[in-house]
Amino acid sequence: MTGSAPADGPLRTLLLGYGLGGRVFHAPLLEADPRYSLDVIVTSDPERARAASLAYPRAAVVPSAEAALALAGELDLAVVSTPPATHAPLGLAALRAGLHVVADKPFAHSPQAARDLLETAAAAGKALSVFQNRRWDGDFLTLKGLIERGDLGTVSRFESRMESFKPSVTKAWKREAGTDDGGGILFDLGPHLIDQALQLFGPAEPAYAEAHSRREGGGPDDDVFVVLQHASGVQSHLSMNSLAPQPGERFRVTGSTAAWTKRGVDPQEAQLDAGMLPGDPGYGEEEPAEWGVLGTAASAVAVPTEAGRYQEFYAGFAAAVLEGGSLPVDPADSLRGLEIIRQIHAGI
Repeated sequence: MTGSAPADGPLRTLLLGYGLGGRVFHAPLLEADPRYSLDVIVTSDPERARAASLAYPRAAVVPSAEAALALAGELDLAVVSTPPATHAPLGLAALRAGLHVVADKPFAHSPQAARDLLETAAAAGKALSVFQNRRWDGDFLTLKGLIERGDLGTVSRFESRMESFKPSVTKAWKREAGTDDGGGILFDLGPHLIDQALQLFGPAEPAYAEAHSRREGGGPDDDVFVVLQHASGVQSHLSMNSLAPQPGERFRVTGSTAAWTKRGVDPQEAQLDAGMLPGDPGYGEEEPAEWGVLGTAASAVAVPTEAGRYQEFYAGFAAAVLEGGSLPVDPADSLRGLEIIRQIHAGI
């Protein structure tokens, strides 16, 4: 889905939310691309509002989505980076106000809400995409290249983990949101892990899953393991855990001639949080000590990790809107991920 170019100048952008997603990912990436201008930022938090005004003095900082959407006639794009339960309602409101939309994952709290977004975007003739930024992690790009070159032989098992140790939950919505509202780690990290698996190995169905709440006092799931069975024959083992004192390997991929194992995490989030931008020396580059290892137990070599490039998402979105190119992420892909998550929550 594409839209017409603005009458003049870059895509005039509204950023809904200035938490981690808005502050660390979207605002810096938008600011770094000359095809966008960051014109309006929405946050109701006074401290975040002050920080946004200091970081982006040319942007108007307003306290509500309603106030921002009242300016829709002067804007082209809304980026939704708010708690998951609000993604679909805000995306619909922005589309109905005549704006293109980029939404954080999960871009809706249910498959039906996601379908409503797709139908509304199509009817309005507006572009809708999902910020599946992990498609541009350096380690994922490296793995994609290994598979395409046949360096692993025939892949039989894909193991992917996102694990951390966060005993305390500081955000109220993360403590309280249930699965109906897109709460829990399966909705938080599952869209990344499932999307990567589907991108690498094609269509799949959930074959097995465990979902646990390990924190005292209960709450949404914080420790989840999922097995996907791909039509291609590959099995994906996906783990997500926010209470892992020692994280496991980020990737372990088993093939008929070689395996590839990888520890560590893509550096782009930490770099963006520290003020580094795409184009700066070293952006997206990983230290050699973090490189993955390819081969067998008897003979394995370190493989340089490709530089990560989150900026390609927004470059692709601008090309889709301004030049008629394809979207960087088809929202139908993200809808399939949501359907898998709902199947898991329903007990497969």
